[in-house]
Amino acid sequence: MIKLNEAVIVEGKYDKIKLSGIIDAIIIETDGFGIFKDKEKQRFIRFLAETKGIIIMTDSDSAGFKIRSFINGITDSKNIKNVYIPDVYGKEKRKTEMSKEGKLGVEGVNKDIIIEALHKAGIDCVENDMVKSREITKTDFFEDGVSGKAKSAELRKKLAVHLGLPERISASALLKIINSYMTYETYKEAVEACRKELNNTY
Repeated sequence: MIKLNEAVIVEGKYDKIKLSGIIDAIIIETDGFGIFKDKEKQRFIRFLAETKGIIIMTDSDSAGFKIRSFINGITDSKNIKNVYIPDVYGKEKRKTEMSKEGKLGVEGVNKDIIIEALHKAGIDCVENDMVKSREITKTDFFEDGVSGKAKSAELRKKLAVHLGLPERISASALLKIINSYMTYETYKEAVEACRKELNNTY
């Protein structure tokens, strides 16, 4: 696995599945053109850009370039690395026919092409055997008082603000976002810091 510090932005779930077998990083899907209207995801991408930096790795067709251009337009360019997949013609295995432009997307190209594209963008691609931190669960949220307890709403609001997220975010949405870019250890530190701020005991 290749460890990347930045978050990686891709178009769809099959791109994410492909990259998940190659890189150890936060991978966010735009849901194709869905990103254009998804204000919450736009805010989250800007948050990741400001805190970690982002790598945009969309397909090399016109749709991919439109999505790339949009993300570049809503974030600070100094926090973005653009990775370009070369024009490779063919058909993805799961599809019955070639795309309109006949080009393979991120999901369709092989590992070596992806690594080479990362290299060309100036991104260090050192493989390692690092074991990922365990996932934060609903049980963790309950045991830590983030959900299911008398003052959970207050703690959850404080945690969301602490992480630069909307204070009205639901427990399930917060859990999903935390798991997308935080380790279990970092999450525990954040919860403890918020508890101290609130002077609560759980």
